[in-house]
Amino acid sequence: MGAFGVVLDDERTQLDAFVEEYRAKFERALDGLTEEQARRRLVPSATTVLGLVKHVTWMQRVWFEECVGGRTRRELGLVASVDESFRLTDDDTIASVTAAYLTACATARTRVADLPLEMVAVGHRAGPRTLRWVYLQVLRELAQHCGHADILREQLLTG
Repeated sequence: MGAFGVVLDDERTQLDAFVEEYRAKFERALDGLTEEQARRRLVPSATTVLGLVKHVTWMQRVWFEECVGGRTRRELGLVASVDESFRLTDDDTIASVTAAYLTACATARTRVADLPLEMVAVGHRAGPRTLRWVYLQVLRELAQHCGHADILREQLLTG
């Protein structure tokens, strides 16, 4: 129990809660958009709302399936680079990208459910990372890209 009689969540509970909050925001990022709006480029980069959801799907798979799970990007069927992870194909739709996103989130939850934050993952190209580090990296990326998606949605829905 913390100061003033408040029960404090442990670190893992807090990390899970923050990651899940941003995952839920991304789950809703495409709500109310048409296929054309979801693909529309509003900035000089190739960033689109659909591309952002595709990227965070890839990003979670890299951190939880490659880094923590120890499988290569090739084994996972993932593109090699960050830039490629934003690129849309003709087969990418709101439904298909959302389904892949939800699957990646579920897989990530299952992959780390029984692992301690101190566990050292050795599957990352840059070297070993603790699960705590992976959580913080994923949280940072989800929060950053949620902001991007919010701005793009605002432009699409009010412009």
